Amino acid sequence: MTVHPPVVGHCDELQDALTAFRASAHITERWGETLAEVLSGGGRLLAAGNGGSAAQAQHLTAEIVGRYREDRPPFSAIALHADTSATTAIANDYGVHEVFARQVRAHGRAGDVLMLLSTSGASANLLSAAEAAREAGLRVWALTGCEPNPLMLGSDEALCVAAPSGATVQELHLVAVHMICTAFDAALDLGTGRGDGAHG
Repeated sequence: MTVHPPVVGHCDELQDALTAFRASAHITERWGETLAEVLSGGGRLLAAGNGGSAAQAQHLTAEIVGRYREDRPPFSAIALHADTSATTAIANDYGVHEVFARQVRAHGRAGDVLMLLSTSGASANLLSAAEAAREAGLRVWALTGCEPNPLMLGSDEALCVAAPSGATVQELHLVAVHMICTAFDAALDLGTGRGDGAHG
């Protein structure tokens, strides 16, 4: 069977980008450990993205509320884009740029974490959410594509993936999500977080 060069080329692109991405492991580890402290202390994770990045953000919150590998207590994590009634109502009444920012103001509390995922790092609704989160005292973390980009500059911390296509950026964002979950669970096991499942 013949495999066409563009198909194999996608694997090559992913492999090259993954090799470079390994240098960012310390960021995902720190984020996972911080999440363990925040969530086990009663805080909350809010996450959002557009399109494929929305799916990645929802994947992260599902792992936190459910479980990643081993059984453990549930923790509070909300994918803001998943509430279709809220997002469509806000878009209709206030504009698309407010669909996440308004929910951040509703659900976020000082000390919580807002995770924003974007291949471009330039989505207006995510930039508005980051601004609303900073005003409310949340930590803002961004998973983006190549730096520099506006979302990186508007966040407290950013992990920027160097890859030539949005598809590969999203694939590495999923790797980052799983690395964060690994570090989160490890921190709970080590007692960095209390692991009691409390949340506000």
